[in-house]
Amino acid sequence: MRSTLLTALFGYTGAALSSSVLLSGGTIIAFDEKSNGLNIIRDGAVLVTDDRIAGLYDEASPEGIPEDAEIVDCTNKIITPGFIDTHRHGWQTALKTLGSNTTLAEYFMTFSSHAAGSLYTAEDVYESQLAGLLEAVNAGVTTVLDHAHNMWSTDRAEAGLEASIESGARVFWAPAIDATQGYSVPDQIKDWKRWNKRSFPNDLVTLGIAYDGWDVGVPEHTQAVAKLIRDTKPAVLTIHWLGGVWPIDSSPSLVHSHGVLNTSTAVVFSHGAGMTAGQAELLRSTNQFLSITPESEMHYGHGHTYSHRAHDQSALGVDTHLTFSTDILTQARLWLQRTRSRLFDEVLEQWEIPARNPMSVNQAFLLATRQGALALRRPDLGAIQVGAKADLVVFDGRTPGMLGWADPVAAVILHANVGDITDVLVDGKFLKRDRRLTYPKYDELVDRFLASAEKVRKGFLEKPLPALTGSFFGGNYAFYGNARDVDILRGEGTGYGPLFRDPSDKSSAKVAAASKHDEL
Repeated sequence: MRSTLLTALFGYTGAALSSSVLLSGGTIIAFDEKSNGLNIIRDGAVLVTDDRIAGLYDEASPEGIPEDAEIVDCTNKIITPGFIDTHRHGWQTALKTLGSNTTLAEYFMTFSSHAAGSLYTAEDVYESQLAGLLEAVNAGVTTVLDHAHNMWSTDRAEAGLEASIESGARVFWAPAIDATQGYSVPDQIKDWKRWNKRSFPNDLVTLGIAYDGWDVGVPEHTQAVAKLIRDTKPAVLTIHWLGGVWPIDSSPSLVHSHGVLNTSTAVVFSHGAGMTAGQAELLRSTNQFLSITPESEMHYGHGHTYSHRAHDQSALGVDTHLTFSTDILTQARLWLQRTRSRLFDEVLEQWEIPARNPMSVNQAFLLATRQGALALRRPDLGAIQVGAKADLVVFDGRTPGMLGWADPVAAVILHANVGDITDVLVDGKFLKRDRRLTYPKYDELVDRFLASAEKVRKGFLEKPLPALTGSFFGGNYAFYGNARDVDILRGEGTGYGPLFRDPSDKSSAKVAAASKHDEL
């Protein structure tokens, strides 16, 4: 039977027949540019040539495919674009599970770059960054915006860059310019200019800038960073934006006053607790984006004010994967239900019954894919369409959790987990195949990383825990307060218990029985 070619890319520069792969027979969650929405192709095929999607077909075995193309059977599988994480700190992987009950105020004093920098050598940064990025790839995250605030010295900063290159993932590596002991802002800017002259393999790593000192930094430093951005026009600038009750407010309006918001540089503001209608409108008028990190913001207590009112200028991020999930699937699912709950509550508070669900699985999917690409000003990412980069994820539709699906978008957003992902392609290359990472030195990395993490963890446990009294950062407002503790036990005790963070402690059950809960 003659195939129906939906769209195809012919004459793609650099295309070679031997570099073609056909993902055949799957259900494809494609993107339709005209409707600006999703297009479902069942029992179709995706042709990958070199680093691009070269053809999109509505049948599994189309004609005209290069004779030496590799055919990958995707029957009963779902093919999606790669997921995009617009906020992450890759170097923190070695601290995993140490902050499971942490608040944001505690985080600043324990796990932040200023608090944890002394625990890391350049080798520790490298192992942690590489292991964390491969963890993300395994979870279907093909693009990461890394707010790299491991800027403690040239060698430790560069270790994160080199690990990003080694990972094979698509990484927007944004070193956070901020004075640290022995590593001044002028020295960091000098290093950044040197990095900016480098070329990276396959352009998978893109250099950006992170800067959080717009409101609290040294004015001369802020002016120097703003000039650097205006002069060099980096691909992306990323900024932590809190605001609201938090006395840290690098808001869009403040950044705009330095002349760097309405330029060719993509600016991604993370969190946005201080979102207002005016700030949202400024994001729209300058086409800049907010990175919502649902699990992080609920875990730490950032607060969700009105970020759900600016979804048209928002994407999703993970943030500190040391404390929770590394995958964007989880973030999309949590944010979908968090937003639904908030909007339902507005109806229920009026003593009315919700008649329509205010947010769809399609919208959650777009936040996890297409919106991330737009935030980075890379329309060739986050979508399955001809000409786009071949960053793809394949889900097994016959696992116990997926069995019986009909709607592929609902299956991915509401039912899938990382274990359902069989294959991940970045730039047309398999970084995960048949449920296994293809990184050839992964076993060696695991051994090195575990040794490094053990050392980092030991150093962390030797440090005294913070006592939070008075006000946040010693200001004259934003005083500390306590949420009501949850009690899940009948009778005495609450069930809160301590944390079991020290593997060398062989009597943790006895310790747990005798201890008060550990705030961290």
